[in-house]
Formats: sequence, C-alpha cells, structure tokens
Amino acid sequence: MFGPAGGATRRQMLATGLGLMATAAIVPGAAAQGGGATAGGPWPSRPIRMIVPFPAGGTTDLLARIMADGLGTRLGQPVVAENRGGAAGVIAAEQAARAEPDGYTLMFASIGTVAILPHLHARINWRPEDLVPIVLFADVPNVVVVRADSPLKTLADLLAAARARPGELSYASSGIGSSLHLSGEMLKAQANVDILHVPFRGGADSVNQLLGGRIDLSVNNLPSAIALLRGGQVRALAVTSPERTPALPDVPTVAESGLPGFDATAWFGLQAPRGTPQPIIDRLNAEVRSLSAEPAAKAKADMVGARLRAGSIADFAAFCEAENVKWAEVIRRSGAKVD
Repeated sequence: MFGPAGGATRRQMLATGLGLMATAAIVPGAAAQGGGATAGGPWPSRPIRMIVPFPAGGTTDLLARIMADGLGTRLGQPVVAENRGGAAGVIAAEQAARAEPDGYTLMFASIGTVAILPHLHARINWRPEDLVPIVLFADVPNVVVVRADSPLKTLADLLAAARARPGELSYASSGIGSSLHLSGEMLKAQANVDILHVPFRGGADSVNQLLGGRIDLSVNNLPSAIALLRGGQVRALAVTSPERTPALPDVPTVAESGLPGFDATAWFGLQAPRGTPQPIIDRLNAEVRSLSAEPAAKAKADMVGARLRAGSIADFAAFCEAENVKWAEVIRRSGAKVD
C-alpha cells in the first residue's frame, strides 16, 4: 500500500470503491429532596430516555452507558440509553430537539452533534439552540495509527512521506464530516500535506480496512483503537490531544511532533430540549458532576482512554460556543459539505 501507486487511478478506486445559570452543590443526591420538583410533581417519577447519536459498541455508546448507569442510581429511576444512529448524529439530534421538554428525554451530545453538524449540513430540521447545555462529561484523544508492519514509525515519517508522494497516502475515518475526518483535515492543513481521505461506515470498519492493507493510516478515537494497540496489531504515531494520554504515555502528541498548538479532542456531554425546567437542568448537572468524581466511574473511563471532566452549566455553554467557532473554520477550509 505504501508505494508509488498511480495517484489519480488509486484515488478514484479508493474514493468510489470503499464504502447561564446557577449550579447545585456537587454532592451525591444533590437536590434530591424537591430539587428536581416541577409543576407536574416530583421529578423523576418514571424512566428517563437518553438518546445516543451512534450505534452500540462505539466510543459514544461506551461513555453514554457510564453516564446512564450512574445517573439511574442517583435519580432512583432507570436512565435508558437509546441508540439512534444514522446520518452522523442528525437523526438523534432532531429527535431530541423535538421531544417534550419535561426532563424525560435527554441527549448524549458529542462534538459532532454540537459543533460539526450545524456547519456541515446545508439543511437540518432543528436549530442548535433547540437543545440546551447541561454538562460536559468526558473527552478522549484521537490517535493516528498505522499497521504494525508499516514503515512509518513516527508522525515525522508520515509527513515526510506525504510530502514526497503528494496524494498517494490514504487515511481512513469513520465517515464524511465525522470528528475523525475533520481531525485528519486539520492535520493536513497545518502540515500542508496532501493525504487522500477515505470514509467508512464507522470506526471499526475503518480499522478493519487498515488491517487489511487497503489504507495507509487511520484516525480513530482512542477507545476504538486501544485494544488493537495493546494487542500489537497497530502502532500509534501520535495522539491529537494537547497533552499525552495516561493510556499511552509513550506516544507523543501531534503538537510535540512538529505541529504546535494542534488540538483535535473528541468530547461528550449532556443536553436537554429547550424549555426543560431549570430545576431539572440544575439537578442533572450536579449529579453528573458527582458521578464524574467517583473512583469507579473514573476507572471505567480510564480503561478506554477517556477523561471525565464535568463542570458547570455555564462552562459547558462557553465551551460549546468556542468549539463551534473552531470547527466551523476547519469545515470551511476542508470544503466538506453534506446536502
């Protein structure tokens, strides 16, 4: 794969053939005595649905279930993680935005649904402001990986090869407009290199194509790649977070590897339909912050290379705004668009 293949023919083959507000105290059970009460009575009095914008088994789903289990215990009612994959999160976000704002439908939001989709799609059937921020929950670095037998040993090797053979190397992502695709585009732009993007249907598919030798490298969320890294099937060239991750302490960051300031971190949080009563928003924020401080929850996140980092409602709102500005510019530069 790593060799002098015909640029245009190879490109065609790959591209076509591969498919704010007050916060409650951070204590367990905060506001349990009436803090979640609304005009309709105490909340919650029945199970809560948490819409997850991707299929079961991926990074988003793993972290959503940590939150759902922890919240269910704290609230005294089941929190059911409901996977609504499709259109990179568009379907899930639309469903959540149109739900009754009664505290019984929540959205497990991601960098994609909050900061990418509104700029990527020419038409979406909801407005970003239809979902209000509750709390940032976790972040995970993306990781640039190659097969274990690849001649590329470092990110510097990769960039040198890309400059020597413009357009001949290829990288896989989980789909057009995904945070992994755009992380790759950010890398290309900052390094001023030409590497062919080949989208697949999910992170697992992209890694399988890498292992099969059809792609030179892949950009993946760390949780999706960590088992293969630990098993020696793939090798990490760099992580995309500002700091090294404890899960891979010997792997340098992209910034360390010659691109200062590079940061393409995936993140996840909780939202609710606009109009959800403020006491419910406040209580959910407090409970997730409490959950994030629990050693057991931290241990589960650590196992997949994620970091729990819950803060205030205002913090999450400001963070979402900054991320929207950042990724809108990345999308503009990449030319990515979905009609």
